[in-house]
Amino acid sequence: MSPTMADGAGVAELLLQRLDGAGDDDDGLCSLEAAAALGLDHQLLVGAVKSLQALGEVIEAEQRSSKHWELTAEGTEIVQDGSHEVHVFNSIPPEGLPQSQLMALPSAKVGFSKAMSNKWIRLDKAAEGGPRIFRAVENVEDSVREKLEQVQRGKAESLDQKERNELRKRKLLVEVTLKSYWIRKGSAFSTRLAKQETELTPEMIASGSWHNLSFKAYNFAALGLPPNSGHLHPLLKVRTQFRQIFLEMGFTEMPTNNFIESSFWNFDALFQPQQHPARDEHDTFFLLDPAEATEFPMEYLQRVKRVHSQGGYGSQGPPVPCRYKYDWKLEEARKNILRTHTTAVSARMLYHLAHQEKFMPAKYFSIDRVFRNETLDATHLAEFHQIEGVVADYGLTLGDLMGTLQEFFTKLGLAQLRFKPAYNPYTEPSMEVFSYHQGLKKWVEVGNSGIFRPEMLLPMGLPEGVSVIAWGLSLERPTMIKYGINNIRELVGHKVNLQMVYDSPLCRLDS
Repeated sequence: MSPTMADGAGVAELLLQRLDGAGDDDDGLCSLEAAAALGLDHQLLVGAVKSLQALGEVIEAEQRSSKHWELTAEGTEIVQDGSHEVHVFNSIPPEGLPQSQLMALPSAKVGFSKAMSNKWIRLDKAAEGGPRIFRAVENVEDSVREKLEQVQRGKAESLDQKERNELRKRKLLVEVTLKSYWIRKGSAFSTRLAKQETELTPEMIASGSWHNLSFKAYNFAALGLPPNSGHLHPLLKVRTQFRQIFLEMGFTEMPTNNFIESSFWNFDALFQPQQHPARDEHDTFFLLDPAEATEFPMEYLQRVKRVHSQGGYGSQGPPVPCRYKYDWKLEEARKNILRTHTTAVSARMLYHLAHQEKFMPAKYFSIDRVFRNETLDATHLAEFHQIEGVVADYGLTLGDLMGTLQEFFTKLGLAQLRFKPAYNPYTEPSMEVFSYHQGLKKWVEVGNSGIFRPEMLLPMGLPEGVSVIAWGLSLERPTMIKYGINNIRELVGHKVNLQMVYDSPLCRLDS
């Protein structure tokens, strides 16, 4: 019988015959010795051992490991031709050799260093014509070559540990761990391999043939397929990351569970005129039931009315088309809507902050849904998530806003920022924030920011000198997904088609 090397079953049968020929009294076989005797590669024999183990109790195999020293390719070369330092020594004639000429020889760098360390040669830097190398002894012994020859003859243990370590540092010697198997006959030993059945069929039961068949044992320790399970949406993962950044920066989360808001808190408290285009039916969802809010802090409402219609706090009233003053109407402020931004929540929080017994600096943030009466298309939905940060303290300036934004976006992974002047009804100055998109190779808007106007803050009752800086962005912006979670597959917890994510309506780029 002469199976080919690729015939795994044939190798297994050869191994069984070799084991059978060893006799009943023998303690077993070493896989290394068996592979050498059969003229097989050891790894091929190891594969046959594992195949036989899968059949049950045909054989018993105990894995063993041993360590031995082997020469590297460079070490083998030294055994044949001698060490580098001996080559250097032999290359120096009695009258010496210029150092530049010596260093041009093969392996001269290592050989020169070792020969100098052994004091076999000396360097005369003052020699005529430049530094010159001379022999310092008459003869030398190639101890490195002798030690490597001992290793080659299998006598590595005759060298002490220090000598072996020195040769290993020079990469002439390497310690190899060799794994093998000690093989014995099992309780079901046989020199012939019979195919084991893996399935009990109705036909076997009906005919009774299963009595004479050998079945493969069940592996109850085998891992099954992972069960299908749900995962958080990628945007929820991103929201968690945003929340963590705000908390690390010392912010407190605002309560944002009121999707329904009055026009007063959503627009008027933010010094946004009642004729502003965003307040008409094209951008705002108005409620039919209940259509109006009834409870307001009336003193504050009167101050808001006065600053809108008459001006105040250094203002002549909000700029509106054709005129600066208008007849502010309570009916318009009472209209209930689905909030168009979470800044309405910020206005409530700042009002409550102003009515504390003593003003204390505060930092707030929110991440929640807002609603716009948009025409649905590939880049717009009727609702999205707004992220907002607000800081209130004495003497805050535009520099504080820019520094806070730089820290916030850097933590998010957007280090390259630019700021562009903009207009918002309730902030002055105002800035749009841009970040450089490495994938698109262009600057992309990532947020809006500004300092709340005194016409908004002073009617609330906040002390003079208190400034409020704020910024906002959308959770759905594709730049936030790409920059905010660079390893989206890891955050989602399973494989995700990234192109599908980027092409979804929530994630497509705005113009």
